[in-house]
Amino acid sequence: QVQLVESGGGEVQAGGSLRLSCTASGGDFSINAMGWYRQTPGKQREFVATAVRGGSTNYGDSVKGRFTISRDNANGTAYLQMNSLKPEDTAVYYCAADIRRNGVIYSTTYWGQGTQVTVSS
Repeated sequence: QVQLVESGGGEVQAGGSLRLSCTASGGDFSINAMGWYRQTPGKQREFVATAVRGGSTNYGDSVKGRFTISRDNANGTAYLQMNSLKPEDTAVYYCAADIRRNGVIYSTTYWGQGTQVTVSS
């Protein structure tokens, strides 16, 4: 059973930094892409950043220049370094990974349980 476990959320003042981590575990698999999304009550889940296995990254407009996604492919881990945080960054952050289990020809998107990030003004 593939699982994504997130850590690193918390509360920080505006202008501060946090780093989120997400580690995939549970069997033999390969990870095509890993990314982060966020959601606040009453709103749709918003794309934050993604990193594909080859190294390319992409960011949502609201976080460009402030957030950096990186991957440790050997350990199935993705990181989201968040700098210059703003109160509007407050949300539950979800990790997502496009994973192909060994012996299976298709890939599946898995989601983490979410971690709360709160930025106070």
